[in-house]
Amino acid sequence: MEALSLLLNRRSLPKLMEPAPQGEVLDNIFRAGLRAPDHAALTPWRFIVSQGEGLQKLAGILVEAAKADGADELAIEKAGRAPFRAPMVITVVAKVTAHEKVPVIEQHLSAGCAVQAMQMAAVAQGFSGYWRTGKWAYHPVVREALGVQGDDLIAGFLYIGTSGCREARVQERDLNQFVEYL
Repeated sequence: MEALSLLLNRRSLPKLMEPAPQGEVLDNIFRAGLRAPDHAALTPWRFIVSQGEGLQKLAGILVEAAKADGADELAIEKAGRAPFRAPMVITVVAKVTAHEKVPVIEQHLSAGCAVQAMQMAAVAQGFSGYWRTGKWAYHPVVREALGVQGDDLIAGFLYIGTSGCREARVQERDLNQFVEYL
């Protein structure tokens, strides 16, 4: 896929099914994430892959978080189903290192760039994906279970699989509403 076309037509597709990327295709997704902007070469990322039994483990973590919040049974069931929206979920963590020239926010943004690059690498290789955060990304139970500490941050849950729906045309936006010149 041509790079500019990929970027100009980026779209999140919420219905994903098997297969998920494997082997060299999956390695390319991680390699793309590792090419995110990285001031001072801090490598502020960690990727946690959930698929197969890993999806069940992630579901268990979300269920525990929902229970900790005192959620009703319906909300607990919904939390438990969340990871199964795709055959693979990659949790991208901003792994922060104290540095005098690289503030925490810059390391968080770098992890966000990694998520975007990984999604684009998946699409470029014939897969689809979407990026979610939501309340679970910030929940103390989820953070603890995934080893996210201090200034570290879950930048997102990247759901990846094969598109199970027809791609809609991407809405063109008016550049004049978003671009200014000094």
